[in-house]
Amino acid sequence: MKSLDIVIRLILGSAATIAFLAGPAAAQQVPKYGEPDKAKTQAEIAAAKEADKAYQRSLGNIPAQKSTDPWGTVRSDDAPKAATKTASPKPKAAKNDTKPDGAARQ
Repeated sequence: MKSLDIVIRLILGSAATIAFLAGPAAAQQVPKYGEPDKAKTQAEIAAAKEADKAYQRSLGNIPAQKSTDPWGTVRSDDAPKAATKTASPKPKAAKNDTKPDGAARQ
C-alpha cells in the first residue's frame, strides 16, 4: 500500500508540474512565420502616424553633441597613409670586361 501512495503522489506531482508549465506557454500568442498580420483599424493607423510624426519632431530637439575624443586635439584630421612597400628594382652589378688590376700588371 505504501508503494501505491508513492506512485500516486508521483503522478499527481508530475501532472501538476505539466499543468503549471503549460499555462503560460499556451497564453503566448506569437504569430507564426508566413501568417498575415492582423488588419489595423483606422484609429490605430492614425495613432501610428501621429506617433511617428511626434518621434520625428523629437529628433529635432536633440542638440548637437560635442566630440568626447580626448585625443582629438592631438590627432590630425588626415589619417596617416600606410607605408607601402613596393619592390624597387635593385641596380645590377656592372660587369666589367676589363681584368682586375692585379691581373693587368702581369
